[in-house]
Amino acid sequence: MPPQLPAGAVARALLSVSDKTGLQEFARGLSELGIELVASGGTAKAIADAGLPVVEVAALTGSAEMLGGRVKTLHPRIHGGILARRDHEGDRADIAEHSIGLIDLVVVNLYPFEATVARPGVTRAEAVEKIDIGGPSMIRSAAKNHAYTAVVVDPDDYAGILEELAQSGRALADATRRRLALKAFERTANYDAAIHAWLAAQQDAAEAELPAHLSLDFSRAQALRYGENPHQQAALYGRTLEVAEPLHGKELSFNNVVDVQAALALILDFDAADEATVAILKHNTPCGVGSGATPLEAYQRAFATDPESPFGGIIVCNQPFDEALAAKVDEIFTEVLVAPGFSDAALALLQKKKNRRLLRFHPERVDRSELDWKRVFGGVLLQEPDVSVEDLASAQVETQRKPTEAELRDLAFAWRVVKHVKSNAVVFAGQNSTLAIGGGATSRVDAIHNAVGKAGRVGLDLTNSVLASDAFFPFPDGLEAAVAAGASAVVQPGGSVRDKEVVAAADRLGVAMVFTGVRHFRH
Repeated sequence: MPPQLPAGAVARALLSVSDKTGLQEFARGLSELGIELVASGGTAKAIADAGLPVVEVAALTGSAEMLGGRVKTLHPRIHGGILARRDHEGDRADIAEHSIGLIDLVVVNLYPFEATVARPGVTRAEAVEKIDIGGPSMIRSAAKNHAYTAVVVDPDDYAGILEELAQSGRALADATRRRLALKAFERTANYDAAIHAWLAAQQDAAEAELPAHLSLDFSRAQALRYGENPHQQAALYGRTLEVAEPLHGKELSFNNVVDVQAALALILDFDAADEATVAILKHNTPCGVGSGATPLEAYQRAFATDPESPFGGIIVCNQPFDEALAAKVDEIFTEVLVAPGFSDAALALLQKKKNRRLLRFHPERVDRSELDWKRVFGGVLLQEPDVSVEDLASAQVETQRKPTEAELRDLAFAWRVVKHVKSNAVVFAGQNSTLAIGGGATSRVDAIHNAVGKAGRVGLDLTNSVLASDAFFPFPDGLEAAVAAGASAVVQPGGSVRDKEVVAAADRLGVAMVFTGVRHFRH
């Protein structure tokens, strides 16, 4: 029988990696510690190319790779060496009888299934070919037997493993092997979840259904100081910081992230190629939106809607910040500034305030088809995202008077904004800017009164403005209040049992009204 090795000692390592980042350096470090290297296929070649001694898996098993590499490590000489319990008499006898060499360290990462299916136009055959079989089997075997066999699935762990092996006489502590095993099972669980989610999405797309089973796989990107309130723990998961890249300032808070999401959802409805658009948000609700020939002009129009609220808020622009916009924004305190870029002069100016966060957002990294989900007690609500932007040129005019071209442009602007205001939501607008916003009210007429009241307090005239309502008017009273405030044209989804009464009131008041047929509630 082979001599009993102390738990944690590493004499032989098996390496089989798809991502070869840091592989040669890691293999060299293992070899210099006197650890025998066994490797498969391309991994063995990479190690040999580095001038290091390596035993090919085929030589160890006595079986050549087959099926185009699909079968190479699925063999008793591999899994027996990984799964053997060093202090188990029966296992030691089996190892001796079948002349199986022990494997003390397994270094495996998997075929890039997630990256493959993220590629536009990937075929089903291409995706299926990237479903790893041997890799997860070795990872799970080693992770199960982590009391004796260490498993490494992340190149970021290579340096720490080498350091510990060097300092401990080629052994890994129990705590290290437990930590690595946990990480390994996390990887295989997420890998299987990604495969299931993709296959389910293909099936569900064919059947035009939401998934029958929901798998969520997000890695922690950043621990947050606290949640919505200081007594709540919080963390950010996923790739949000790749979409909105931090350039300067303190780490984002939980509430900052929620606000940034609302800001990006809004600004993506405005094409940067058309004109500059700026939105100012507070508590993930817009308090002013404006468009113009320059970012500065757009900001001035947005700010005029509500000069009181922007303090401590978020400003997002669909075009890069230039120095003129930066100088104007610098006059007040804002928590976060978001844009697809910042000129050198703007960045130099804005970075002078250390607590201000600057984020560069990457529209090309946003997948607007991602499903929208909300946590509820005992479950999750799932829905398609609300990304539609209706063309008001094809909307149904319901009143005797049609909107003028100028009114139609203003209605289209207001309609883009109102979908991002909390329901019940109304937006008064004119000349490429919001004039008054009412949201979160328990009745539509209250939302209108709140908006009109705010406009009065800041001195904005709503005469000849237009009004957008995210859902239908249940009664004529809301319309009557809007017209009394100065609205001359209205856009709404329609769909109320009293639509005829509301349209009749619009005709009586001499205003134009169009129906989109699409509601944009935001709860």
